[in-house]
Amino acid sequence: MNYKKIIIDAGNRMLNSGLTVETWGNISVRDSKTGLIYITPSAMNYNDCVEDDVIVYDSKGSIVEGTRKPTIEKDMHLDIYRKRKEVNAVIHTHPIYSLIFACMRKEIPLIIDEAAQSLGDIVKVAHYGLPGSKELSDNCIEALGEKSNACLLQSHGAVCVGKDIEESFKVATVLEMTAQVYYYILNIGKPVEISKENIASMRDFAVNHYGQDK
Repeated sequence: MNYKKIIIDAGNRMLNSGLTVETWGNISVRDSKTGLIYITPSAMNYNDCVEDDVIVYDSKGSIVEGTRKPTIEKDMHLDIYRKRKEVNAVIHTHPIYSLIFACMRKEIPLIIDEAAQSLGDIVKVAHYGLPGSKELSDNCIEALGEKSNACLLQSHGAVCVGKDIEESFKVATVLEMTAQVYYYILNIGKPVEISKENIASMRDFAVNHYGQDK
């Protein structure tokens, strides 16, 4: 599998889907067989990136391939992989509606079925930390916890994880849709939240039964 191509394609997809603007945001994937981690370079236009621009790390955080300066958030990506062994893709996005709640330090509840199935848990907001800092990485890990697939970074953006790049993009898309729905609801009233029992049932369905191969 060409993980460098996956990174390049994902960068263009993120930019063109409205999940970020300009050169902001970053992406990584992990080869579950080798443990190698592929990550985007710093401050490069996603449309201009080629496979040689991708930086490759080993599981200990040492560069094994690539000459570009990595994204400033590379330690956050590496820390997520160390903490969450089931995660093999991480996307850090800057979408509008998710940013609204990140700036408000307001959690996003699982108010729609898609969120209950995909996001894993309530989307919490990590306390503020400067970009690229150990503080931000630690706060992100705390906000994600053991089972959430997304968190918000205060005044910064969102972090979405998954078993592969497709699942991470699904999480990112569902998060932004949920944030938009929640924003509109709060302008007219309060949401009727889904029960914990039904959330657990839908999550189980999505993980264990949904799809042609399950």
